[in-house]
Amino acid sequence: MRPSDIPDRIPAMLRSAILVSAFGLAGCAAQQDVRRPVTSLPAAFERTATPAALPEQALDQWWLLFDDAQLTQLVSGALEGGFEVRIAAARLDEARSVRAAALSRFRVQGDLQAGLQAQRIDTISGTEPPPGVGAGDTQSATANFNVSWELDLFGRRTASARAADADLASVRFAYEGTRAAIAAEVADALFTARGLTVQRDDAREAARLQRKLASILRQRAERGLGSDADTARVEADVAQADAVVAQLDAELQAAARALLVLTGRGVEPTVSLVLTDPLVAPPETPDLLPGRLLARRPDIREAEARLLAASARTEVQRLELFPRLTLNPGVGLSAQGGDISVTSVVWTLAAGLALPVLDRPRLLAELKAQGARAEAAVLDYEASVQRGFAEAERALVRLDADRRRVALLEAGERRARVSFDASTTLFGRGLTDLQTLLDAERTWRNARQALSGARVDALRRSVQAFRALGGGWEPDIASLQTKAAFQ
Repeated sequence: MRPSDIPDRIPAMLRSAILVSAFGLAGCAAQQDVRRPVTSLPAAFERTATPAALPEQALDQWWLLFDDAQLTQLVSGALEGGFEVRIAAARLDEARSVRAAALSRFRVQGDLQAGLQAQRIDTISGTEPPPGVGAGDTQSATANFNVSWELDLFGRRTASARAADADLASVRFAYEGTRAAIAAEVADALFTARGLTVQRDDAREAARLQRKLASILRQRAERGLGSDADTARVEADVAQADAVVAQLDAELQAAARALLVLTGRGVEPTVSLVLTDPLVAPPETPDLLPGRLLARRPDIREAEARLLAASARTEVQRLELFPRLTLNPGVGLSAQGGDISVTSVVWTLAAGLALPVLDRPRLLAELKAQGARAEAAVLDYEASVQRGFAEAERALVRLDADRRRVALLEAGERRARVSFDASTTLFGRGLTDLQTLLDAERTWRNARQALSGARVDALRRSVQAFRALGGGWEPDIASLQTKAAFQ
């Protein structure tokens, strides 16, 4: 076949192949529908407090609402240098490459093959060489360029592209979910460490008060105005308070180390992390409708992408029942030197048709299995939606309760402080006994501990609420970047 004859023959070959395919399509069609997920949510969250009139975009970087320079610095450091974020970014790069490799098989395929051979023939007996073979040196060279291209007559490439795009989107949302989780973990660890700092300071203050009281009782005992038993009792309380301080120091050092690891600074000394700012009231959360969780929570978006991928794979598997038509053009060059020198060019054009016949039962079974996997993806998405709503509502309700709890404990702590100050004055004047003073001091200490614990719980609960509402990332920008990666 001459090169000039190939274009004239292509249409005839295609018509013949398509005609054969049409006969094969009779009875090949099979349908495996993927159920649409149920994503209905209540119109509002059942919470006791009225949400603040904050824009939804405040959730993107919710840590800025705390107006806390150290929190902002630590979160930024974790998002830039934290190992978990860097690992997720590497997985995202891998997913991009996997997508490109998955779609490349639908492009024109081909490779260039070349060979070189040198041969020497020496006559060692007889008078004449074999017919057609001359003694001496010969060289031959070949070069072939073979191309293969599967015609996408039924939409295999489109369905495969949807599956690959959805796979990449799921990894992208997993990456965003990792960033959101790391920001929440940093804030939670920071507020926990600050709570330990407050508890340690309270323990030190309790130890100071106990030492002061022990000194007073010791002086009274020396003057014969008190007993050594009272002094020993208070000194035992001093030792117990010192033990609590030592334990809190160790826990605070461990919390500081955890913070450094989260920010990618795990080898730095813990003294490099100086905790600042007291335990302040948590900021208000934006007024978000439950339906917005479908777009805001990265885990729900990831489940949705996995569902789209499973649906697209179902279509890909269904198309396996249809014929495949492949064009295989090629060109070859060969040259031979020696007694006879020949150079030739070979042009080829071939078409292949594959129609599943005996494989049909297996393909139908695989289609049914893929349909079951798609149904599992639908259920997983529905579960993610309901789980996300439950987490958000639970965090908001508990945050409202924590705010009320802090307010009540603040009032109780003030009253306990007044009682202790009054008991101290009366004891110094000899108008009350030691047990009354110790009870007042213990009541005030317990009130301080309960208040600091409630403040820490409220701060940590606010972090949970921001994360449950889908905070910590910019869903609109991420969606645009994801779409750009598919193009």
